[in-house]
Amino acid sequence: MQAEEKTAPVSKGMLWTGYIISFLPALFLLMDGVMKLVKPDPVVEATVKLGYPESVILGLGIVLLSCTILYLIPRTSVLGAILLTGYLGGAVASHLRAEDGPFPLFFPVIFGALLWGGLVLRDARLRGLLTLRS
Repeated sequence: MQAEEKTAPVSKGMLWTGYIISFLPALFLLMDGVMKLVKPDPVVEATVKLGYPESVILGLGIVLLSCTILYLIPRTSVLGAILLTGYLGGAVASHLRAEDGPFPLFFPVIFGALLWGGLVLRDARLRGLLTLRS
């Protein structure tokens, strides 16, 4: 049996960089989730333009807020990141189906990369999983 590899502790700089990179997209997603609960006219118009009925907006807001809160809690951050990846993938698919331009397609992809990038910087175990080994 091989001995279990120990992961190096996270430096303070890397930890804080990870928190900042994680917090910025999470803050936007929290705001987006709240806006879906409030349902101002621009949110309703954008959702209907994508082909969804207005009745799904509240559910989307609840799902988005729940996933983002899970992401912000350190013990459940990986689960939150997985769920947010699915949510953002749905956003990409919706914009692709609506034939929107490149910015609406890449915006959720960039957010997903920021969410995972911040998490990898904060969590040495994830870095250990993602490193290439010879």
